[in-house]
Amino acid sequence: MHRNSGAILWDKAKKLIPGGNQLLSKRAEQFLPEFWPAYYQKALGCKIQDLDGNWFHDFSIMGIGTCSLGYANPEINEAVIQAIKDGSMSSLNCYEEVELAEKLISLHPWADGVRFTRGGGESCSLAIRIARAYSGKDVVLFSGYHGWHDWYLATNINNTNNLNNQLLPGLEPAGVPLSLSGSVFPFHEGNIEEFEQKLTENQGKVGVVIMEIWRYAEPDLDFISHIRKRCYEENIVLVLDEISSGFRLNTGGSHSIWGIQPDICVLGKALGNGHPIGAVIGREEIMDAAQSSFISSSYWTERVGFVASLKTLEIFQRDNVAKKLLATGKNIKTKLKDAVIQTGIDIDIIGIDSVPILIFNGGKGQEMKTLFTQEMLKRGFLAGNVIYVSIAHKSEDVVAYIKAATEVFNVIATALKGNIYEYLNGPVSHKGFQRLTK
Repeated sequence: MHRNSGAILWDKAKKLIPGGNQLLSKRAEQFLPEFWPAYYQKALGCKIQDLDGNWFHDFSIMGIGTCSLGYANPEINEAVIQAIKDGSMSSLNCYEEVELAEKLISLHPWADGVRFTRGGGESCSLAIRIARAYSGKDVVLFSGYHGWHDWYLATNINNTNNLNNQLLPGLEPAGVPLSLSGSVFPFHEGNIEEFEQKLTENQGKVGVVIMEIWRYAEPDLDFISHIRKRCYEENIVLVLDEISSGFRLNTGGSHSIWGIQPDICVLGKALGNGHPIGAVIGREEIMDAAQSSFISSSYWTERVGFVASLKTLEIFQRDNVAKKLLATGKNIKTKLKDAVIQTGIDIDIIGIDSVPILIFNGGKGQEMKTLFTQEMLKRGFLAGNVIYVSIAHKSEDVVAYIKAATEVFNVIATALKGNIYEYLNGPVSHKGFQRLTK
């Protein structure tokens, strides 16, 4: 298999940039070590051009779930380009941030206030700061993935396994102050007894509960209802992290579908369709606590994110985007399941319809995933075990993907009958967090 220019540049990047890049999810080793294209020149619709001029259909993470409207959406591009021409930064505030605040509150009537950021991790940190300021209590209970900041990784100071089933195994809290030990504790989705145990062990100290409402499947509503009730009873601020789940089922936070009312909700990713914007929305008395703590950043005032977000929301509502995402994803899942049955390999297709997930089972699951990515790349597809569906994935793109996937499933079936490593052109992809060698 020929090493492309992107793979070669990635080798150079690892010598210059610790970890190779700025985001674990985009590391080449997460997909196809030594052969992943790694870098792009152009991204249009659901297609990406690599450094060698090759075009690939993106049936993988679509900008880490940010681009539900497709890459370089022309309407958003037009709005952003105009904003840049008019000046994207000045000594005054851009009026669009007030428009966006009004729009987000109209979508979430339970909320009264909004603060904006540029990314997901800092949005969660902002939410935690505000919630602690309001509650006057330090301890945080969490479920799910909420970023890289000290408050979150502190859970691994006492037990380095705390994040294994929440985020990734093997995360050392290096650089996190030891004084944060005992300030944050995990609980698992659906486990009411565990949650109650954490409350009891930290009686009177818990100020914040933060959780993802769902990640791979629709939420356990009885569990969330129990947590909502207990947070009211214990004067605990409930934060729903909808950075990933927002906009996948509806316009805005998916919690509104089930009538759940948090105290704070965090939105990001698809909110700006690839342009940096994060939002922390919440009840008035809680959000007002932001004024009692120093929270301020120059680039949180930059115009492009607000403009992109306003246009994104307009398109989502006008075109009923969430419904289209679910329909396309359901079609992909159905056809993938049929292909799996035909080829007889052990793969489960799970996830909500707009985010299909392939689970490669058996003792060689990671090898199967790597071979799938390798062979799909040869056929012109960027593919892993997760598909973030976008409206740019047209019916003809889906047909081509299913045809290629069926061919590759047959390759995997053949490889499993012999030595699968003989079919791999390079190392097996990484699973979880691993330090990169230079």
